[in-house]
Amino acid sequence: MDLNIHSPLPERRVWRIGCIGSGFIMNDCHLIAYGKAGFNPVAIASRTQSNAAKCARQHGIPTVHDSIEQLLDDESIEVLDLAVPPDNQLEIIQAACARGTAKGILAQKPLGANYAEAVVAVEACEQAGIVLAVNQNMRYDQSVRAGKTLLTNGTIGEPVLATIDMRGIPHWMPWQERQGWVTLRIMSIHHMDTFRYWFGDPERIYCTIRTDPRTQFPHSDGIASYILEYGNGLRAIAIDDTWTGPAREGAPADIGIEWRIEGLDGLAKGNIGWCQDPYTTPSTITYATRGDSDFHSPTWDESWFPDAFIGTMAQLLIALETGKEPAIGGRDNLKTMALVEAAYRSAEEHRAVSLSEIC
Repeated sequence: MDLNIHSPLPERRVWRIGCIGSGFIMNDCHLIAYGKAGFNPVAIASRTQSNAAKCARQHGIPTVHDSIEQLLDDESIEVLDLAVPPDNQLEIIQAACARGTAKGILAQKPLGANYAEAVVAVEACEQAGIVLAVNQNMRYDQSVRAGKTLLTNGTIGEPVLATIDMRGIPHWMPWQERQGWVTLRIMSIHHMDTFRYWFGDPERIYCTIRTDPRTQFPHSDGIASYILEYGNGLRAIAIDDTWTGPAREGAPADIGIEWRIEGLDGLAKGNIGWCQDPYTTPSTITYATRGDSDFHSPTWDESWFPDAFIGTMAQLLIALETGKEPAIGGRDNLKTMALVEAAYRSAEEHRAVSLSEIC
């Protein structure tokens, strides 16, 4: 069975991409993926010019601008690729919209520091006629796409119960210390968006959170658990555990991300390779349907990091070619941002919060 794990690609690969940011996500994910796909990053800038220059040398990018503002002034750039902290994104998006030269922007998730900022970013791009897409890259993890295929083609039937169980220790970045939040907007947003990708929008969410004992800077949401309730009875449940036990304090580790979809006609189970060593370990899927004598366990060589990042840029370029909405467009991503916002409200008020209360 073709599980459709690969992203469609644009007909034109030479769209001129300007990269903003030169950290891990840009250097080790975006640009590695673009090299594999034959995309065309032509310029780069970041807060530290020397880091941008190093990144450019590694990936053969011809132009290094002295500043982000200088790159935004470069009228030859057709697509902006942002890899900056969420509380820096809106300013850059607004500056790009004021210039109005770029045709498309690929922003990081979360789309701003909160839902309100995300709305401003989306409206600014719409008013400027710039196509905005959001790098919700877990949608392009190979096992997640395979799970979507099994739902779409009816292999496992109507979904009854879905779970994502993350027992992982993220590497928090220095900029996260100034946010006051960590897991829901950085890790859980992947899982909430994946549930939306698989099943559509839930009616409401119930979320409970606590601090992570390992994370020493002030935060509220180190460990999170939440339930998405759908009108047809489906329940989608996640545990995002950034503690996992004292795995960094001398105890054996049990780390991983697993997902499971139980349908009326079959079962699918996935294991996300990102938490493995190395982080380029491929994800996997195992599935079976009525009448099967055993589970099917296809394998592939690609991994979430960095190969999913082919898909996140490709869907924006396809949107620019076709005039259609991006597969992970900014307007749609407001629903994911709203779901995260509802999770915070739910945890604070100790009740289920409907999506309609936010957006």
